[in-house]
Amino acid sequence: MTIWTDLLGAEVRFHNAGGWRTRAIQAGNEGPAIILMHGVSGHADGFCKNVIPLANAGFRVYAIDAIGHGLSDKPEDVVYECPLYVEHLKRFMDANNIDKAFFVGQSLGGWTAMSFAHQYPDRVLGIVSLTGAGLRLSDPESEAIVQKVVQGVADVTKKATDAPTRESVRKRLEWLMADNNDVTDELVEVRYRYFTSEQGLRIMPKIARETIGEGNNRWMLTEDILKSLQTKILFLWTDQNPSMPAHIAEKASKIVPHGEYTVVEPAGHWAHFEQPEKVNKILIEWFKNV
Repeated sequence: MTIWTDLLGAEVRFHNAGGWRTRAIQAGNEGPAIILMHGVSGHADGFCKNVIPLANAGFRVYAIDAIGHGLSDKPEDVVYECPLYVEHLKRFMDANNIDKAFFVGQSLGGWTAMSFAHQYPDRVLGIVSLTGAGLRLSDPESEAIVQKVVQGVADVTKKATDAPTRESVRKRLEWLMADNNDVTDELVEVRYRYFTSEQGLRIMPKIARETIGEGNNRWMLTEDILKSLQTKILFLWTDQNPSMPAHIAEKASKIVPHGEYTVVEPAGHWAHFEQPEKVNKILIEWFKNV
């Protein structure tokens, strides 16, 4: 199977999201909207195994390239921190007349989704934080883990974005997966092409510095923010996530007013790609029962 055989029946569209050209891989014409959001340095193609199954279950599905990523616009005169990704998401929804949506946010996408819910609670039907980033709990153990995780993500990302080669891109993708065999040559080539485009070479190092930089820490999801979120949130984690460990997500699920927690295994950071049948089943059942 390839990315495009997985996506047979989907469309690729470019939307004017408030002045930012935004790529979406989308499918489904009826039902509630689901917006799929990738992590830092990622792209919508990573949801190739999820778009069609979710659409076939009765949803309108949009896997989007975040601003600066994939084939979306890559402006230089912005700061690639959480508020920018929230604003981009809002503009995308406005451009497509999406009043409310479900969100599946993987890594940075989870951080963006919950920050969006904090700012625009009336536009959120529910959130699945899929090995989501940005959690900052107050206990000393959690704080130490956050510092270690941020540094680890920064190191592995910058090695791939500062001077990208196919090998460095493969290493970045292998970091995501519990089983390196899940990293296909096609996936490596797609990401390598994004990183080494003229705009990619200019912007990806900036994204790595700013999105994983100290400045973005001020926008992290503190316990006060988590307690304020009134939407239902599923923390969908894995047994081998290389970033935030599962027990931190479980703690967070008990802090938000309407939190749930479940683990998919075996999987690393990209359960939606590593274990698509399991993840799709969980997503469909959860969205239909929220």
